[in-house]
Amino acid sequence: MKRIIISFVAFCALGLLVVAGVVFSGLINVAADDPHTEAVHAFLETARNRSVDVRSEDIAVPSLDDEDQIRAGAGNYDSMCVGCHLAPGMAETELSNGLYPAPPNLAEAGIYDNPAKTFWVIKHGIKATGMPAWGKSMADPYIWGMVAFLQKLPDLDAGAYRALVASSGGHQHGGGETPAGNDEHGDTASDNHHQDDSNSSDHHGSSSSGGVTGQSGSGHHGDNESDDHHALDEPQAVENGTGSDSADEEGKSSSENHVHADGKQHEH
Repeated sequence: MKRIIISFVAFCALGLLVVAGVVFSGLINVAADDPHTEAVHAFLETARNRSVDVRSEDIAVPSLDDEDQIRAGAGNYDSMCVGCHLAPGMAETELSNGLYPAPPNLAEAGIYDNPAKTFWVIKHGIKATGMPAWGKSMADPYIWGMVAFLQKLPDLDAGAYRALVASSGGHQHGGGETPAGNDEHGDTASDNHHQDDSNSSDHHGSSSSGGVTGQSGSGHHGDNESDDHHALDEPQAVENGTGSDSADEEGKSSSENHVHADGKQHEH
């Protein structure tokens, strides 16, 4: 018995050494363009499916037939999911083509036939894939709306899909909503662009219109520079005690003082 235990421990230790050697040698290629072998793929797929099955079996599925709920799900799907999971009539994107494992085309089939599984995957995501955990930012009712929409998605053509998205409220999950049909990141970029334009117009526009002459182009390198120059000089003069009084004295010395022929300076 003792010999069996020793042999088992030695076998386990040898196995760990082999695994450690493979890992630290860099033999495992983690590149997304190098697919798993069939055995590894089958192992990972089975592990994923069983994990979802076990963790979603106690989820109570609400009614998913409400039209408003489906429309809300359409807006969220179009804002958050089409880049990977596509839409009816939509070609592959760079993202959907470059991810591995490849995200399923949900315009052709839903994630799972069981809504509870679909809900769990959307809420919690899948490790080591491109599927995020939307539950970190989205409340459950909005996730159920996406589940309700996904049940309808395979039956929609491109026109029906666009019409449903257009009738939705866009991206909404309790905060940070974006209008229907607009990508969240695109809107942000657009807002930043307009904000930059506004700042640019303030920077140049106010300069050109705020000058004394009112001529365009006189502000940035013209009046503003001289104004700033004098604005900086005035506080410094006050700080050094050579403000208006000093200026008056200087003015007086230059305009009211003069030297007579006798060499003496007279003040008027």
